[in-house]
Amino acid sequence: MSLATHTLASIDLAAELLRNSRRAVALTGAGISTPSGIPDFRSEGTGLWSRDEPLEVASLSTFRTHPELFFKWFRGLAGQIYQAEPNLAHLTLAQWESAGLLQAVITQNIDRLHQKAGSKHVVEMHGTLSTLSCTQCFHQYSYQDYLQAFVMDGIMPLCPACGAVLKPDVILFGEQLPQKAWYEAQRLSRTCDLMLVAGSSLEVLPAAGLPMQAVDRGAHLVIINQTPTYLDVRADVVIPGDVAEIIPLIGEKVLHVRY
Repeated sequence: MSLATHTLASIDLAAELLRNSRRAVALTGAGISTPSGIPDFRSEGTGLWSRDEPLEVASLSTFRTHPELFFKWFRGLAGQIYQAEPNLAHLTLAQWESAGLLQAVITQNIDRLHQKAGSKHVVEMHGTLSTLSCTQCFHQYSYQDYLQAFVMDGIMPLCPACGAVLKPDVILFGEQLPQKAWYEAQRLSRTCDLMLVAGSSLEVLPAAGLPMQAVDRGAHLVIINQTPTYLDVRADVVIPGDVAEIIPLIGEKVLHVRY
């Protein structure tokens, strides 16, 4: 891969900042998972919201009144997530954590690719696909018991205890963020000395405000994304591009390994 001189210099600077940090944190968005075959939500022409109206298919009110509409829309995405594998960006972040270079990953994604890659401290801001909860008796169940049947055969997950619909524990429009995850994300953002934003356009609040909390408290900021963000002007390093290509190149500089 041939990269411009200024991009190579930015990669070197990002690697130096990471080597010198003691409390680095990553914030990841949909752009880290699109190379694994999972579509993002907002890209023009290819994003999920270019084809569907989010409030009609992915809102809490829709789920409560017409859960079949949600599951009909969600089945395709769940299938892509079910089949997806981590890419080199996910794997590199997991290696950084294992090497003591990264405290945690705060993610806006629900695909669990960070966990598949080996990351241990993952804060899922928008909920998780690992569990489903009953909308009536509130029992919680592992996704493994239901996801395959749903993806393969379209079987709507129902509670074995009371028969009500099971809701995947992901955050829908009109639903509050998981309180524990939000507090942990804020704590990490306010105490880190380096935040790496990877594959996020920083357009979705409140997660988009986390890097500002870090910068306002003196942390360095590295942004890797295909498109500009509102915080590019405050960042130490901005690298436009595919995170699945850029992050491993930073990793090569830091850990002296080849991917």
